[in-house]
Amino acid sequence: MMTETIGIKLAEGGCAEVFEWGISGKKIVKLAKPNTDLISLQNEMHHTHVAWELGLPVPRVYELVEAESRNGIVFERINGDSLLERFVRAIMEQQEEPTAGEETDEFGDIHSTADLLHLVHTHTARNMDMPDQRQRIKRDIWCVPYLEDSEKTAVTALLDQLPPKHALCHGDPNPGNILLADGRLVLIDWNDATVGNPEADLAEYVVMMRYAVLPASVPESVKLVFHEFREKVIREFMAEYEKKSGITYADIVPWLVPIAARKLSADSLCEEERSLLISEIRSKLKLLNSTV
Repeated sequence: MMTETIGIKLAEGGCAEVFEWGISGKKIVKLAKPNTDLISLQNEMHHTHVAWELGLPVPRVYELVEAESRNGIVFERINGDSLLERFVRAIMEQQEEPTAGEETDEFGDIHSTADLLHLVHTHTARNMDMPDQRQRIKRDIWCVPYLEDSEKTAVTALLDQLPPKHALCHGDPNPGNILLADGRLVLIDWNDATVGNPEADLAEYVVMMRYAVLPASVPESVKLVFHEFREKVIREFMAEYEKKSGITYADIVPWLVPIAARKLSADSLCEEERSLLISEIRSKLKLLNSTV
């Protein structure tokens, strides 16, 4: 019998809303929106538990609950800012009060993200009932209504040509899913986790950074800086990851089109971002066809 109660709303994403849970202040509940079913929540709960058991920096997961006629997952509360929030705030503070002559670690969070993902990728979860990455990507691609069947066939054929690996992968490593709490990074939102190629996670990050459209609430000055720094962020991220793993940007290039196509299945994409991804996919497929 449920004895805990919902508190104030803390955050909202494309698939869920997050609220305080109970009076201790140590738990939150992530309540699903109508586009997220119970199976998806069960998967996220299982994936997070697997990552926790492997010793990775993730929130402790407690239980599935029903509250206000909605299904949800109760997690440990992580008190910290997301790296996306830190990025936006740093730009705004720099514009308001430039720190002339003061040394700053401009890409510290980017390097830390690469290190965190490499830590995830050093683990495997083949015997822990985790989804197969390729099958998940293919499923998502074939759910996309914005591509022709011939385009989907061409994209999945590219995927089939890539050699398989068996690393644990997060599936959605964007800065909004990485929290800085008490000096350590914590990776949340494990719904899309799979076993497969680290290159796919890296491609997710690159595609997100290259084509993401910031929310309308973000000041235009911040959007301008973000646009100017996109490719430099990608270079810094890949350089740091390469130092840890030996995987280079050239290694992830073959993954960019399949991951861009897969990303079109996300409910949270705005029309501008969707158009950018479709244009890039079709441009790359046309280029590949011209070289065959």
